[in-house]
Amino acid sequence: MSMTTFWTYDYACALHEEWKFLRRSRWTKVKALYIMTRYLPFFLIVMHLYLNFAPIEDPNKCQMLINVYSSFSQISIICSECFFMIRTYVLWNSNRIVLVGLLSTAFAMVVTSVSIRFATTATSYFTTSAIPGTPSCPSRSSSVLYFISFIFLFVFQLVLIILTLTRAIQSWRSTKGPLQAILVKHNIFYYICGLFLSAVNVLVPALFPNSPYYTALELFQVCILAILATRMHLHLWHLDQHMHSSDALIYISMSDMSPADCTV
Repeated sequence: MSMTTFWTYDYACALHEEWKFLRRSRWTKVKALYIMTRYLPFFLIVMHLYLNFAPIEDPNKCQMLINVYSSFSQISIICSECFFMIRTYVLWNSNRIVLVGLLSTAFAMVVTSVSIRFATTATSYFTTSAIPGTPSCPSRSSSVLYFISFIFLFVFQLVLIILTLTRAIQSWRSTKGPLQAILVKHNIFYYICGLFLSAVNVLVPALFPNSPYYTALELFQVCILAILATRMHLHLWHLDQHMHSSDALIYISMSDMSPADCTV
C-alpha cells in the first residue's frame, strides 16, 4: 500500500510535464518505450496487491499469476535499463563498440535472469495472506536462486556506471568545470540509485534468508527504476526543447536518439 501511495504521488507530481511530453513529442520508438516503462508498474502494483490480499486456493491459478507477475516484472526492469543503456550510448557519441558490448551484456543478463526466475518460481508455495486465515500465493520462491538475477542486474548497472563515470571524467578534464556539475549533467546519481537498490536485493536474501519482504523489495526496485528512467528522459527532453527554443547549436536529442558532438 505504501508503494502504491508513493507511485501515485510521484505520478501526480510529474503529470504536468509528462502530459506536455506526450502531446508535443514525436512518436518514436523511444516514446513507445517511455509509455511502457512508465505505466507497466501500475499493472504490477495492482497484481501484487491482488496476490497478497485476494483469497486464492487453486494452485494452477496461483502458479499462472506468479508467472505473469514475474514476466511483467522482468519486462519493466528491461525497459527501465534500456533508457540507461541508451543514455550511456549517447554519452559515448554512438560508439558502436560500446553499443555491441552493452547489447551483448544485456542479452546475456536477460537470458540468464529469465531462466533462473522461471526455474525457481515453480517452487513457490501458498502462504497466509495479509488477511488472517486467508490463503494466498505471493509471487515469492523459497529458493535464494530467485534473487541471483539481481546479481546480474547489479553487474550490468555497474558496467553502465563505469562507462558513464569515464565519460564524465573525460568531460571534466576537458572543460575544467566543477566535478559535481559534470556528474549531475551525466545523470550519474540516477545510475547510483539503481545500483544501490540492486545491491539491497542481493544482500537481503543473503543475510536474511527467511525474510518475508523479498517481493516488496523487488517491487520497490521495479517502481523506482521506472521512475528514475522516465524522470531522466523527461528532464532530457525538456532540456532538448529548451535548447531548441533558444536556437542552441550543440545538444543531445535524447527523444530522437540522435546524439550530437557534445554531451549534456
